[in-house]
Amino acid sequence: MNSLLRLLAVVGGSLLLTAAAGALVDLLMRRVDDRHPETPLWHMLRRCRLPFRLLLLTALLRGSYRQIGWRPLEEHQAAAGQALTLVTVGASAWFVVRLASAVVESSYARYATGTRDPSRVRRVRTQVTLIMRIVTAVVAVVAAAVMLLTFPDFRAVGTSMLASAGIIGIVAGVAAQSTLGNLFAGFQIAFGDMVRIGDTVVVDGEWGVVEEVTLTFLAVRTWDERRITMPVSYFTGKPFENWSRGGIQMTGTVFLHCDHRAPVPLIREQLKQVLDGCEAWDGRGWSLAVTDTTPHTVVLRAVVTAKDPDDLWTVRCDVRERLVGWLAEKHPYALPRVATSPAVAGPQEA
Repeated sequence: MNSLLRLLAVVGGSLLLTAAAGALVDLLMRRVDDRHPETPLWHMLRRCRLPFRLLLLTALLRGSYRQIGWRPLEEHQAAAGQALTLVTVGASAWFVVRLASAVVESSYARYATGTRDPSRVRRVRTQVTLIMRIVTAVVAVVAAAVMLLTFPDFRAVGTSMLASAGIIGIVAGVAAQSTLGNLFAGFQIAFGDMVRIGDTVVVDGEWGVVEEVTLTFLAVRTWDERRITMPVSYFTGKPFENWSRGGIQMTGTVFLHCDHRAPVPLIREQLKQVLDGCEAWDGRGWSLAVTDTTPHTVVLRAVVTAKDPDDLWTVRCDVRERLVGWLAEKHPYALPRVATSPAVAGPQEA
């Protein structure tokens, strides 16, 4: 009966202390957040409540479980201590990752709020994403190593593992050459400002928006909602188009094939009217010129502008549709024709 009371006292006391400390810390964070709403750090730090409470609870139990005196627990005292140690290490890693995430994301939020340049915001966002992935990976590896070192068998083989680390490192480096290349390419993309999350790029003939950047791969979302996943080494070893570099404003073309009798000045006036009624056109510039001729048609090139690639696509489609419709209705003779009448004999053939 005495052992049962000690068990309830230790476990219940640990739970009460954890709840009280967690509530007190959360209250302080909430008050500081209310006083400083311009700083998102305190609000984001509140997301560390669960790992903080788990860490505190396991630490309290780890330090007091020997005082319980419960016979079943004493028979498995080493196993219980080992389990509590593993949970404590895991909770510590979870808490560190959440804490680092709150600090990094709050810094990014303040930077994004005070910066009006979208390209700089996308660059910092890409760097923040990769930094958090690196921190998470490092913390996970360190936590796993600490957990393994808590087992006596792993400590016993530590000397032999260190002795063979050089050979293993060489073999692993050769086997993971491609992976290491992608890893260093990820660092180069993050801090070399080559491509950022939100950039519009063209890869392998497909254009889309960069949706995710990791240390090993990059995901591009195409206009038809497909995802193209490519190794980051592709962007460091091959040329690609980045439509968001130097600003996202773009100039596009629309080609029309018309009959030689097409009224080019009237088409030019109609193009201006179409653009005036198109909300996606940014008004920076436009033109219409005859750029080529063939035995059957003339090629008209309309140049239009827009504030971003999506609006440019809309402008080009609208111009193409409305000009063709206007020609078919008002000037059908200007549309290209295919001659089907017999050829007229020349003077020498008559």
